Amino acid sequence: MNLDALPARLAAAAARRSPLAEQGNTFYRLLHTTEMADLCSLDQAGTAGVLSLYRELDPAQEAELLAALQEPLQALGLDSLYLKRRPEVASHRANTERDWLAPAAPVWGPPQPEVTVLEQGRPFLIRPGGDLSTGLFADARPMRDWVQEQAAGRRVLNTFAYTCGFGVSAALGGAHGVKNVDLSRRVLAWGQENYALSGLPAPDIDFLYGDVFDWLRRLQRRSDRFDLLILDPPSFARRGRQTWRAEKDYPALVQAAARLLAPGGQLLAMTNHAGLSERTFGRQVAQGLNEAGRRAGPPLRLAPGLDFPAATHLKAGVWQLD
Repeated sequence: MNLDALPARLAAAAARRSPLAEQGNTFYRLLHTTEMADLCSLDQAGTAGVLSLYRELDPAQEAELLAALQEPLQALGLDSLYLKRRPEVASHRANTERDWLAPAAPVWGPPQPEVTVLEQGRPFLIRPGGDLSTGLFADARPMRDWVQEQAAGRRVLNTFAYTCGFGVSAALGGAHGVKNVDLSRRVLAWGQENYALSGLPAPDIDFLYGDVFDWLRRLQRRSDRFDLLILDPPSFARRGRQTWRAEKDYPALVQAAARLLAPGGQLLAMTNHAGLSERTFGRQVAQGLNEAGRRAGPPLRLAPGLDFPAATHLKAGVWQLD
């Protein structure tokens, strides 16, 4: 690591993101992995920074990096820095080493357990020390923008909702109704807090707890139909003896989702799986639509914002159905 060049690199990165700050955004990726040789990334959430390490450093190297960041980050207006360790095997160690992977306390600066940030005018609650995920994924900001722009008068189903960023965006855009589905009651409650920040009603009936596949079947049996359906699943998940892997299971998910879309409805499908190319992902979606007996034209491709230079991990598209 060449730490001598770090202050200049950070200053240059912040200057490139100045249009986001000038638009009033207080949550974005300040330093992407492509700007740090895949060593780390840095998110800004108000006056809190969240540093993610993608290589396991020895304690001395890690301490040296954290110390080198303090002065230049404080110069950029950050008061605290939180650390997330994300080695390749982090998902397997999350249950046994959670305190090491995502320490609750900042590595420097005062604790900031909760921070309310703005994203294109939308307020969201971020918990920098809460877990590996802090409440919002900055790379999906353009997709949330698109949903807000398109949602007026539409019935929206937001699956794998997490803290309901897409649900908030749809509601702010004037959706006729929004349902959010997630397997965690905790994050759905967090989503209701996000609704409250925007003064939006958040009745429990719109926050559906449980397995997404189960809910897709239940909604189909009830003959519920939606004009816009959002798929943003994890790359890998395990529930009991069942596993979900995006590389093999995405077509079945699209098939189940497509049956709930009204004629002329739109499917926003996303994946963060780095091992899936955009071409392969497109074929997966097309396969699922075909198996559901639905047709769609070429997708509208959506990309991460300017704070993710040269990013290839996120694939997202909108398919307009028959």
